[in-house]
Amino acid sequence: MTTPAQQIADVFVELSGGTAGTPLETPELLATLARCSPRLLGVRAAGAVGAADDRAEPQVAGSEDGVQMLKQEALKWREGPGTESRLSGRPLPGIAFDRPATRQRWPRYAPRALELGYSRAAAFPLRTAERSVGALVLLNSAADAPLSEEKAALAQSLADFTALILVRDHELHASRTLSSQLEYALNSRVIIEQAKGVLATRHGLTMDGAFALLRGHARAHRRLLSEVAHEVVEGGLDLV
Repeated sequence: MTTPAQQIADVFVELSGGTAGTPLETPELLATLARCSPRLLGVRAAGAVGAADDRAEPQVAGSEDGVQMLKQEALKWREGPGTESRLSGRPLPGIAFDRPATRQRWPRYAPRALELGYSRAAAFPLRTAERSVGALVLLNSAADAPLSEEKAALAQSLADFTALILVRDHELHASRTLSSQLEYALNSRVIIEQAKGVLATRHGLTMDGAFALLRGHARAHRRLLSEVAHEVVEGGLDLV
């Protein structure tokens, strides 16, 4: 029989990419968080929103179809506990959607949540030491017991761990992209220098003169300088 401690450990392992250790893409990571949270935290449903890059549109996930749609609507309306927790970086431990103040606070989100059968919620930011990158929202009905301090602490730990995975994957992707760009730039520079040498030797030009010839041909024919240089080095193009 799986113990509660083992269940918690299994969820953290799954969020980190499983035993293979392969980082989850943002949609799959948020979906895993939303799917695992109800069983682990004893709530009816859960939703997650996140974006590692401030310039990117946040992505959402829900443990149920209705919650998934609610999270998408929350982004559009800029309402709800997830939106507020994500933007403020602060947890919202106890929310009642049937209270007048909450309806006034979120005039579209609160009635929609009640229509789906959820009258209580708690939200926890997906946060790193520097910023908040999303939120985990837990949903319950009025008949359910309030979220305990222990479960709230676990929910925040899950949210924080998810944030670290989300940011780590983003930074890894950015690093790989930069590395590829630098490698391409270096290879282009090498082939251009080789082409300059070929033209200088073949036609008795200075290196500056050879470069001017390369650049002029590329501009005149609307081609990349590196492509023209490659053809010169391969012997398929003579510019004089």
